[in-house]
Amino acid sequence: MLALYNLIQILLLPIALPFLLVFVLLTPRYRHRTWRRLGLGIGARVREKRPKGRQTIWIHALSVGEVTSALPLICGIRERFPDIFLVFSATTTSGSKVAEDLMADRADLVIPFPLDILPVTAAFVRHIRPDLFILVETDFWPNLLTCLQRRNIPAMLVNGRISRQSMASYRRFTFFFRPLFQTFRHLCMQTEGDRRNMIDLGVPADRVHTLGNLKFDTPSITAGSHFLPFPMSLPDQHLLFVAGSTHKGEEEIILNVFVRLRASYPDLYLVIAPRDISRGKEIQGLAASRGISSSCRYEKNSENRQLLVLDTIGELAGCYRFADIAFVGGSLVALGGHNPIEPAVMQTPVLFGPHMEDFAEISAELLADGGAQRIDDEESFFQAANGWLGNPRLREEAGLAALSCVKKQQGVIELHLQLIQTLIHPAP
Repeated sequence: MLALYNLIQILLLPIALPFLLVFVLLTPRYRHRTWRRLGLGIGARVREKRPKGRQTIWIHALSVGEVTSALPLICGIRERFPDIFLVFSATTTSGSKVAEDLMADRADLVIPFPLDILPVTAAFVRHIRPDLFILVETDFWPNLLTCLQRRNIPAMLVNGRISRQSMASYRRFTFFFRPLFQTFRHLCMQTEGDRRNMIDLGVPADRVHTLGNLKFDTPSITAGSHFLPFPMSLPDQHLLFVAGSTHKGEEEIILNVFVRLRASYPDLYLVIAPRDISRGKEIQGLAASRGISSSCRYEKNSENRQLLVLDTIGELAGCYRFADIAFVGGSLVALGGHNPIEPAVMQTPVLFGPHMEDFAEISAELLADGGAQRIDDEESFFQAANGWLGNPRLREEAGLAALSCVKKQQGVIELHLQLIQTLIHPAP
């Protein structure tokens, strides 16, 4: 499999290289980053930052979601192993930007992830010399994982999950993915269903563990935090409704419900954070057609505007913290849903649609504990939101139930740290 993968690269690179070079040179955001992903200066940066004799952990995350998922684990590693030299990498430009902000005082070195070309990955591994490589959720690259395996450097997958769509792909291309998964010393999955799926793909059962979602250990809000200043320049509203990670086909329903709710709650303010931030103007157009005045994140908000379209990266959790109710997107359309832990850990009651397949276990627990409600259409959406907005006591109880549900699952970081301990300080 690896030989074929690299043979295809050798055959295609000479053809694609001229076009790639032109694209990189003409695209400012890739111009400097690509050279760094090829390893330019990586050796010097590591030598400059790393004290001699320090053990090294290299943690990698694909993009923004995975970077934020990794934060509680990184905090735990820094506290448990203060002398560890911590390298953090991200693949996407947006992920790297968020990593540089979040990891500034936690990681010793933040770098772009190498392009998976054999000489490039070999150079990164040779210069970083990790004692342990930790991959967050996904982003499996054959050359890097093989380089680590050949050097007997343990690799560990954390926060692993397998959606139905991913499972179908893994089964279709078992010849490609099974060897990748088998390079890991440990695979730490979010749910028991994820664990069973990984074993079904041929990974030895003793390497696969159900340790839970890292975001269960995200620090929660403190009492009275709703009275802290809101992190953005929004009008002084009494009620805040946040719809996070929304997709096309959901905003129309959200806006229709919002119009109906405003008839009873004229001080209600709406924040929509689309999953694709480039859709900001499109959503503003949908709002305008319904008579809703709106602004985007970096526009000055005025008192008569009713909607903020959060077309930025990394600020949604801050909005959940101050929300009175929240909706989690990707669930009214058949996309598997997004993570309901993010609002729940902020003591915010959660609404989501019927399509929460990617978070089936936690969404079921939130429903059972009373911290969430499932909605199926515009009418049930309105009834659920109206019930919470109109009854502060019920809303507070639902928020407390959501937080309690998360707290029951906490301790995830400690389980991961115990496993990490065996890999960087092996038992005699």
